[in-house]
Amino acid sequence: MTQDLLKTPLHALHIEAGAKMVPFAGYDMPVQYKLGVKKEHLHTRDAAGLFDVSHMGQLRLHGAGAAAFLESLVPVDIIDLPQGSQRYAFFTNEEGGIMDDLMVANLSDHLFVVVNAACKDQDISHLQAHLPEGVELEIIEDRALLALQGPKAVEVLKRFNAEVADMVFMDVRKLEILGVECIVSRSGYTGEDGYEISVPSSHAEELARKLTDEAEVEWIGLGARDSLRLECGLCLYGHDLDTTTTPVEASLLWGIQKVRRLGGEREGGFPGADIILKQIETKDVTRKRVGLVGQTKAPVREGAELFDAEDNKVGVVTSGTAGPNAGKPVSMAYVRADLAAIGTELFADVRGKKLPMTVEKMPFVPQRYYRG
Repeated sequence: MTQDLLKTPLHALHIEAGAKMVPFAGYDMPVQYKLGVKKEHLHTRDAAGLFDVSHMGQLRLHGAGAAAFLESLVPVDIIDLPQGSQRYAFFTNEEGGIMDDLMVANLSDHLFVVVNAACKDQDISHLQAHLPEGVELEIIEDRALLALQGPKAVEVLKRFNAEVADMVFMDVRKLEILGVECIVSRSGYTGEDGYEISVPSSHAEELARKLTDEAEVEWIGLGARDSLRLECGLCLYGHDLDTTTTPVEASLLWGIQKVRRLGGEREGGFPGADIILKQIETKDVTRKRVGLVGQTKAPVREGAELFDAEDNKVGVVTSGTAGPNAGKPVSMAYVRADLAAIGTELFADVRGKKLPMTVEKMPFVPQRYYRG
């Protein structure tokens, strides 16, 4: 029942804009608008798209020991995260599995943390269960989160505050937009240049209206958000990552800095460290996350089973799309580790037909983050 679903501060605006609403992570969310998923996807790659991501969890960690505390729960370097910078991280469990992935920003007097909507309550409980004396967890309930994504995002947002043009990928600043203080990061989930803007809920509608009034900007729903992130090789928690999958299996080694690995200054010390660090050293895993490109025109969706040439089941697709910009069907999958090499041919079972697919390097389309 929709009345049981939570609503973001922009819910009425989505209805007004003609959005098709669906339940997502406990919220009533826009899956697409009048343009439709494919056109929304292409518009974001060509110009600028506005996404309501207010369902995500926004948290603050206060106190001198906040960085050391968070670092004890993730295999990521948080202590050395520079002021005004953001970093991708993931909570791990004792088996080395991924409990959630998250973004962490150092705003000098506190850490600003954004977690996935579906994992929000679990993540808060996890943090509270380990919270040391002198560190305070603040759950932010009064802010919305907007993502402005695409090659024209900078042109649009600098009309509201010129300083955004000075930022590079993963920079975070407190900036005034329309007279209110926002937390702005130059980052996003589309593979494009763009920004995520944490804005007080009371000002969210005004900001969203002003942004969508700009000629370059269209509302973009969850459907295109999914196809955009998949083309750029970005994981979706609960699909491409879960509690049974380690960062090594998930091909997320780039997210574990040397300082936290064996021989590093602060090696280990996070849940599942023995398992994860051993996997890094030995490369001994039974399965790996890979990108797959279809040799036919049929999209291969999540759940499709994968087979080798001898008809042995060797893996499963975790995300799939038609690939509007890639120009061919693209999928992410977990396959037997010995079949993860680029160029390997596998066969996906789609409604009883075995469709040929090739293991290909991700991202499927180039990431265009602005690095200065």
